[in-house]
Amino acid sequence: MYTLNFDTADFTREYWQKKPIVIKNAFNDFEDPISADELAGLAMEEDISSRIVQTQAQGWNVVQGPFEDYDEYGEDGWQLLVQAVNHWYPESQPLVEAFRFLPDWRFDDLMVSFATPKGGVGPHIDNYDVFIIQGEGKRRWQVGNTGNHQQRGGDKNSPLVDDFEPIIDVVLTKGDVLYIPPGYPHCGETLTLALSYSIGFRAPSQQELLTEMADSLIDNNLGKQRFTSTEEVANKGFVSEQQQQGMMNLLTQLAQDPNQYQTMLGKLLSQNRFELDLNPFEQPISANDVTEAIEDGASIQRIGGLKVLKLEADKQAQLYINGEVVTVAGIDADIVAIIANEHFIDQDSLLKWSQQPALVKLVAQLINQGWFYFSE
Repeated sequence: MYTLNFDTADFTREYWQKKPIVIKNAFNDFEDPISADELAGLAMEEDISSRIVQTQAQGWNVVQGPFEDYDEYGEDGWQLLVQAVNHWYPESQPLVEAFRFLPDWRFDDLMVSFATPKGGVGPHIDNYDVFIIQGEGKRRWQVGNTGNHQQRGGDKNSPLVDDFEPIIDVVLTKGDVLYIPPGYPHCGETLTLALSYSIGFRAPSQQELLTEMADSLIDNNLGKQRFTSTEEVANKGFVSEQQQQGMMNLLTQLAQDPNQYQTMLGKLLSQNRFELDLNPFEQPISANDVTEAIEDGASIQRIGGLKVLKLEADKQAQLYINGEVVTVAGIDADIVAIIANEHFIDQDSLLKWSQQPALVKLVAQLINQGWFYFSE
């Protein structure tokens, strides 16, 4: 349904995390996967992250959702943004699929915005890669170059920056895509009522990696090796450079040992920043229940936004799902790859799997956790 009109290998080689690019007509005959009314309905839900940004004379005012109605905001000068729409609105998943030429572990979420004329969020810098897809309507986008950009009003905690000199100045229409790597300031201006789709890709920071590693070591009672040295410097208050480096080498040893970091990485990279639409069974189903459902024609479907990851060279038979470890011992590697790669597994495949007790037990676990569900 959503097929990209550009060479993804060329894009990855020439532009990915290097420089921004405008791709006109990236989609032919683009159709909005969600309407403005449906988006407004999602923003009324407590579990869904949403906000309205109002354009004002002195800047921008942010109102956090959920929202009961929108009449007070008028006909122009505001924008509604809803995060993780792919978690709650299955019809949006095909648009996400178009960008799975990039790995799932990087994928953050699909944010959808409805903007009125003159609506926008102001010039800002993101710390992640983003593809902005234009749906209905028109928006003008400006992108500046990387550099020493000052945060607006001197607020070091704000993503907003002062105005910049654009290197891209373009009006996007339906089916156009703008790609922006981290660190490039950008600003959108709405020209007509418009729907836009932002597909973000994020990688862990040093803070996140160190925090997750520390938590993993504490939880598993590991990382107790202490620094030792055979030579001590006589100066009482002096710490030699060699000793400093020796202490930091303890961290390097952890970072070079897959047994120490792989499970930590799998759990970290499979987590989501936003709530998932989890629906675990109140009464757990059994392996026999799964077999009967498959024989009756059931397929299984992954819930929106769920990450199912397999780490290369992981000596432990594990999948990482939603920050948790799932054992896949005794299951063929090709089947494990299918579970990690595919959002939908049809009945024909499941009928073959049903002959393997370990696989049936795994399917029951995936469904009982609310990660997958039966579908026709």
